[in-house]
Parts: sequence; C-alpha cells; structure tokens
Amino acid sequence: MQMVRSWVIRGGIAIAILAAVFLIWQALQPDSMGDGVIGSNGRIEAVEINVSAKTPGRVREILVAEGEYVQAGQVLARMDMASLEAQHQEAKAQLQRAVIGVEMAQIQVTQREAEKAAAQAAVTQRMAELDAARKRLGRSEKLAGNDNVSQQQLDDNRARYDSAQAGVTAAKAQAAAADAAIATGISQITGAQAAVEAARATVRRIEVELDDSALKSPRDGRVQYRVAEPGEVIGAGGKVLSLVDLSDVYMIFFLSTEDAGRLALGGEVRLVLDAVPQYVIPAQISFVSDVAQFTPKTVETAIERQKLMFRVKARIDPALLKQHLRHVKTGVPGMAWLKLDPKAEWPEELRVRLPQ
Repeated sequence: MQMVRSWVIRGGIAIAILAAVFLIWQALQPDSMGDGVIGSNGRIEAVEINVSAKTPGRVREILVAEGEYVQAGQVLARMDMASLEAQHQEAKAQLQRAVIGVEMAQIQVTQREAEKAAAQAAVTQRMAELDAARKRLGRSEKLAGNDNVSQQQLDDNRARYDSAQAGVTAAKAQAAAADAAIATGISQITGAQAAVEAARATVRRIEVELDDSALKSPRDGRVQYRVAEPGEVIGAGGKVLSLVDLSDVYMIFFLSTEDAGRLALGGEVRLVLDAVPQYVIPAQISFVSDVAQFTPKTVETAIERQKLMFRVKARIDPALLKQHLRHVKTGVPGMAWLKLDPKAEWPEELRVRLPQ
C-alpha cells in the first residue's frame, strides 16, 4: 500500500512538471489577432557602449550620473594624468632644445661658408702673388744670364716664388677645410632637424594620451550605470561608464519555424509596450536568426521541427527615435505584432499612435 502511494505521488509530480513545461512552451508561442497578424513577447533593448580608459590610471572625476542623457563628444569622466602632464612638459623642453640645436647648426654652417669665402679670396690673392713671383723670377733669370742681376737678387726672387707657391697650396687647403666644415655643418643641421621631428612626435603622442584621459561620449545616449568611481585605479581598457545608444533601439522576440520562415527583412512590425499600451510604435524587421535559439530534444519529425524557435529583431526608425529621444527607455517589456501576409491590413487597434 505504501509503495502504491509512493508511485502515485511520483506520478503526480511528473504530471505537474509536464504541465508546467507545456504552459511555459505555450506562453512562448506568439499570440494572434487573426487575419494573418501574430504577436510575440519581447523587451526594448538598445546598443550598449562601454566608455573605457585607454591607459591605466586613477579615475579623477566622473561628470555624469546614471540615467543622464549625454551628447556625442561630451566629456563624461577624466583620468588623473599628473605624471603624463610632467612628461608633456619635459617633452616640450626637449623640443625647444632641439629647435635651438637646429639654429646653432645653421649658424655654424653660415660661419663655415664665410670662412670658405675668405679662404677662396686668399687663394685668389696667393695665386696673384705666385704669378707675380713667377714673372719676377723669369726676368731675373734672363738678366742673370747677362750678369745684369746679382746672384743674391736671383736667389731672393726664387725664394719669393717658392714662398708664393707654398702660400697658394696653404690657401687651397684652407678652402678645402672650409668645404669639409660646411658639409659637416649641413649633416648636423639634418640631424638636429630629425631630433626636432622626433621631439614633436613625442609631444603629439603625449598630447593624444592627455586628450584620451578625458573620456568622451562616442554617441548620443543615456548613462546606464557607472562601473568605476572617482579614486579607483583601473587598467588599460578598464570600464568607467556604460551607455545605451538611443539611436539604435530594437525589440528582440522569438517565433516558431513556420512563422519565422514567412518573414521578410524590412517587414512592418507594430510594438505595444506594457508601460504605455495606448501607443503603437512602428518598426521594421532588421534581423532573423539563421540558427534556432532553443530546440526540442529531437527534431526527427515535422511536428518537432515546428517547435524550433528563431530570434527576430525589430528595429525602430532612428529618425522617429530622434523626435522622442528623451522618452526612450530600455528594458520595457511589450508585444511585437507582425503581418505574415504583407497585403493584409493592420487592425484598427494596431494602427500607429505616437505621443505628441
């Protein structure tokens, strides 16, 4: 008797479980308004955006509160970048030093060019002196052949010629040295200019990092929640705020194989939210999953395959959202109504009705 009672209790529990499973499955099936219009439960969602720090550091301040509407480019938070600001000052000082180095190298090249001009003038002068000494020596040698010039004067003129020749050689050497100094100075200018560009690149890089320390909103949206608080230290890529993009709002719902297979991308949808049932919001089908989201244990028969459920997304027109941007809220449950027959008319209760 006791064993029979135990089996009865177990049988009752099994029946209760099966009934609960059937009710849950039945609740997931789309409702219908007749005339080819079906509905399914869903919830308003939006694209989530994480505002994160590019580099590790301490959160200095957060300028917005949860639920606050923000605009693209608005500064939402700032990171503490005292050490980076010091590096910025150091980089600017190095840039100034590099600029001065270019100026000094240019001045040295100018000096070397002046020295070269003086050396070339000296060469010209020494060449003239050499020419005069050559002519004097030639005359002396002719006169010495007739004993009209003393040997001493001939020796003196020969010495002057040799000295003038040596002077030309020395002047040419100085001109060559000036050329080499100019070439060296030009290479120093090139090196100094490269140092300037490197210093400027360092300054720009640090300025970009400083600009990134001001965390800005990438789009118009609403602050969903604050992940970090002022004073917290976060790593590179650490999340500070979470936003929802109110220009990309949609409802996710599920349809059976038969209904999902009859949908077309871009098809009309009517959304009725539980919080404001007096309004009917137009939307369009933007996505139908090509993979079933949940399935029965077996899919061997046609009846079982009909129980496959596919995820569908209905997107609200961004232009319409823009008109009612501050009234858009995510997480609100409601119904999505669809026409399986594109030629069918919407029933009166599903005609578009929007807040004024």
